[in-house]
Amino acid sequence: MALSALEKRSALITGITGQDGFYLAELLLSKGYRVFGLLRGQNNPKAAALARDLPELQLVSGDLLDASSMIRAMTIAEPDEVYNLGAVSFVPHSFTNPRLVADVNGGGVLNTLEAIRFYQDLSGRQVRFYQASTSEMFGKVQDSIQSEKTLLWPRSPYGVAKAYGHHLTINYRESYGLHASSGILFNHESPRRGLEFVTRKVAHGVARISLGLQDTIALGNLDTQRDWGFAGDYVEAMYLMLQQDQGDDFVIATGETHSIAELLDAAFSVIGVSDWSPLVGLDPRYARPAEVDVLIGDASKANSVLGWKPKVSFLELVEMMVKYDIERQRSAA
Repeated sequence: MALSALEKRSALITGITGQDGFYLAELLLSKGYRVFGLLRGQNNPKAAALARDLPELQLVSGDLLDASSMIRAMTIAEPDEVYNLGAVSFVPHSFTNPRLVADVNGGGVLNTLEAIRFYQDLSGRQVRFYQASTSEMFGKVQDSIQSEKTLLWPRSPYGVAKAYGHHLTINYRESYGLHASSGILFNHESPRRGLEFVTRKVAHGVARISLGLQDTIALGNLDTQRDWGFAGDYVEAMYLMLQQDQGDDFVIATGETHSIAELLDAAFSVIGVSDWSPLVGLDPRYARPAEVDVLIGDASKANSVLGWKPKVSFLELVEMMVKYDIERQRSAA
């Protein structure tokens, strides 16, 4: 339900140009929030698309690596809620750029938390904080199904940096009484996912193959298994976390795991292809130095405390993505 003018709350979202930022901004705007998106750089190429697709969104300049700019963003947005979705999110990139990933995904959390503390002291307002943690923190999994109690054993610089940000969030909650929550989100996808991610790469490739624009798709390990859900469902869980009386940590997942081979089965079935083996090639360039073989989440706490459950199934998600890319390629032709 939309808020009245007197009740209107304000939210600041970092990572506004990513799929989660877009879906979350849509959700909060539909609920009557004033929504501010943190945008890095004066000439960001995605600013025009945001202005077109989310005209009610207000953009504010800032950089997770610059603590002073984060404080400035707080004073402009005057947020009741801050959602830190900003990150270098492509895991393989973290092996070649570990310092940047550590600074953004770890140090950026610290800068945001400190900016919130400063703003609270300055304004006397209480701010609720959401940190986008990740299932990649589990890495070399210590439990067959991962929950909030599973030991973290990250297998990439990305996972290590996210684990730092995750523990910082807990520390600020315990040390300063900050209403701070971490969403340990398992893989969540959508048509808005970047082309570098395997789900979108497959959907995009299948769409182009169906239209005769591409011959094959090159991938890495087809046996890797992930718990894949729909990003639009997952941002609802983020919102619900900040509506609780106290901050906490929640695994957000479907509880199902599928291999990349199963992803290919589902994607090619949308265009009526049952044997995709001649259309998919293996390329060692896409293998990680340390692989995370299987991830599957236990979201029972989110279900019982938040009342959250995923709505879109794996097959519905894949079909949505393939059909989106088919229409997109047709319209571009």
